[in-house]
Amino acid sequence: MKKLDKRIKVLQKQLAELSSRAGKARGQARWRLKRLERQTRVKVARTVRVLEPKVRRAVVEAKAIARGVRAGVSAGVAAYREGRPPKR
Repeated sequence: MKKLDKRIKVLQKQLAELSSRAGKARGQARWRLKRLERQTRVKVARTVRVLEPKVRRAVVEAKAIARGVRAGVSAGVAAYREGRPPKR
């Protein structure tokens, strides 16, 4: 019976140590995750702040180009309709 009691004490001590290690590992993992999330948020915010004006300018330019293309197409259609009379 003494051997069993001694064995139980050893196992309880090992269990307590493992529990302590697991808690520490969980804490470190939580810390790493928070840090990674914060870095990602900062990087995304910085990227959006840098790219948003460029994207807005590109959209304005694309609208201007589209207007020009539409004007050219309508001018071409009008010229085609006026055209010369059909050959005989």
